[in-house]
Amino acid sequence: MGRITNDWVSTIEGSVFTTASSDAIKPPTNHVFIAITALTATDFDASGGLIAEDATKWANTADAAGDLADGSETVNEGSGGIQVTATNLDLPAGTTIYGRYTEIDVNAGQIIAYYARDGK
Repeated sequence: MGRITNDWVSTIEGSVFTTASSDAIKPPTNHVFIAITALTATDFDASGGLIAEDATKWANTADAAGDLADGSETVNEGSGGIQVTATNLDLPAGTTIYGRYTEIDVNAGQIIAYYARDGK
């Protein structure tokens, strides 16, 4: 699992601006989106709106990350998480979320998504 360090921003290699549309954005080959900043109130498309590199580690629309049963937590996954939907995650303007995402589709709003090398 990656760890954010004091100089993690230096790993950013570019960014993409997008608005609500029918087109998902994807990072360049061998890269992942590592931060998403909402420029206006934003939510993600319910099907395929926020696709994580590992759906059990990063909040996403494909699966519920960290959703093991209480008492079943492991070193790689926690419990109690729920799946992101278009109605349960509303990012206010100015909010940044972090993770490792391979695809983003905005349902409403505007974002800038920052990408870095995959590191694998």
